[in-house]
Amino acid sequence: MPFIWAIQTGFRNYANFKGRAARASYWWWVLFSVLVQAATSGYEAMSNLISVALFLPSIAFGIRRMHDIDKRGWWILFPIVNLVFLLKSSTIGENRFGPPPPPRVV
Repeated sequence: MPFIWAIQTGFRNYANFKGRAARASYWWWVLFSVLVQAATSGYEAMSNLISVALFLPSIAFGIRRMHDIDKRGWWILFPIVNLVFLLKSSTIGENRFGPPPPPRVV
């Protein structure tokens, strides 16, 4: 999934905690969040506003990513374990959280 589509997906599904998110789109979202935070780090008010704006979409994306590897969203609360899970490949085919995210064709 291209970078722009991953960002659009993140904002479009900012409060969607159901379904699945592909590994590539999740990591594109993380890169976007880090870049925006770094760009606004010198401006405290702007940085705080960006942090608040990205908080809910980041949690939702993380939970959907956990669903993609057939784990419950609560695993996002355990720092070391969730990093290992977030690096895993997606579950092939449908799992208990639904069908895999549709592939995006460029």
